Amino acid sequence: MLNTVLMGNKKLWDIQQEKDALYMKEDFSEADGIKAGELEAEYGELGGYTAESDAAQLLANLGIKEDLHHTLMVDLAGTHKVRVLLAQALFGNPDVLLLDEPTNDLDVETIRWLENFLADYEHTAIVVSHDRHFLDTVCTHVADVDRGKINIYTGNYTFWYESSQLAARQLADKNKKNEEKRKDLLDFIARFSANASKSKQATSRKKALEKLVIEDIKPSNRRYPGIIFKPERSVGNDILKVEKLSAYQEGVTLFEDISFDLGRTDKVLFVSRNQTAITTFFRMINGEAKPTTGTIEWGTTITKAYLPNDNQEHFQANLPLLDWLRQFVPPHITDVDEDFLRGFYGKMLFQGDEIKKNTGVLSGGEKVRCMISRMMIQNPNCIVLDEPTNHLDLESITAFNNGVLDFPGVVLMATHDLAFANSVCNRIIELTPKGVIDRICTYEEYLENDRVKELRQEMYAGAVATF
Repeated sequence: MLNTVLMGNKKLWDIQQEKDALYMKEDFSEADGIKAGELEAEYGELGGYTAESDAAQLLANLGIKEDLHHTLMVDLAGTHKVRVLLAQALFGNPDVLLLDEPTNDLDVETIRWLENFLADYEHTAIVVSHDRHFLDTVCTHVADVDRGKINIYTGNYTFWYESSQLAARQLADKNKKNEEKRKDLLDFIARFSANASKSKQATSRKKALEKLVIEDIKPSNRRYPGIIFKPERSVGNDILKVEKLSAYQEGVTLFEDISFDLGRTDKVLFVSRNQTAITTFFRMINGEAKPTTGTIEWGTTITKAYLPNDNQEHFQANLPLLDWLRQFVPPHITDVDEDFLRGFYGKMLFQGDEIKKNTGVLSGGEKVRCMISRMMIQNPNCIVLDEPTNHLDLESITAFNNGVLDFPGVVLMATHDLAFANSVCNRIIELTPKGVIDRICTYEEYLENDRVKELRQEMYAGAVATF
């Protein structure tokens, strides 16, 4: 593993190989000695004598413990292989760093470390990512690839999204004077320029925004789904009560002694170092799995809609899309014609003949869009979301986030999308092998809380983390 990371600095690695080959020669000559001396000098100038410890530190920062550092790549789990290859890309300190979905399979702590690393990266980084928090932290410019063209815009993802939306609204507003529109745009730019972060990327972004001219802000051609959850009724005072809940799997404690009571204004983020624990918990509260011990009690006013992490069981039958959605229409809706069903698919950007597809040919993203249509049609007052951004593009993720923000009911969710979690959730519940950590705060505040850090150390002691 360490050697794989060291290969990230090709020049250093080649010198090391050449140097080692010389020392292995049985007929080591005076010329070889001179050459070896030259290589040693160059090796030292390139940081070769600290390279192994530097690589080890990089692996540790990416969540790979020291006892694994000499493991063969072929023996590593897939998630660890991704981290090693990411370390390899970072190790060489390249002039241009290309990262394709670098946050995939990373836990939140590792993503935050990578954000900080790249925020102060001195060279050029080109990133493809669906993680908006990550893009906002590390990017100074956005390249919008749309309709066969690439347009470069100043600012991070949120600036590009909000400025393009503002420009679109202004284009549609025929009554507002040009002077007023210009002032609105200038105020918008000034708000984004006032960034408290001192990172190199934030400073560079601030300078670029200060030079931005109004004409550079243009509406986007991109289309966003209409994700709107309309509860049939409001929630009562009793939402969900969980007492002494425990779950075990193949000798592993997923969580134990979990108790909490939800309130009517709660938007809860559930977290765990073991992703299986979260999915198992969500399946339990939705009646799809039984707890080892404990009780689950929903309030009588609650109507749930659940988006599972794995939706395959909902697509076993190869049905036409309209027939697939029709089977989930709740009893209180009696007038269910084709136009009614098409309306929900239309909100999720299924167009024309796409409605005639069968579920057997759908992509992962299309299946999630169908599942969201299924949720909307149920008029829930409580939504349960297990990794809701999986398989979705940025437009769908942004629209989903906005739809959940506007939702007046109760939210229970698990996500690796920091922007989604930070904007929606006001309570964090962590399921651990030794009990529950429950805090009323944002996720950022939770991650920064020193007492929470101590509790997590204690409650995961001896446990195996899976991401």
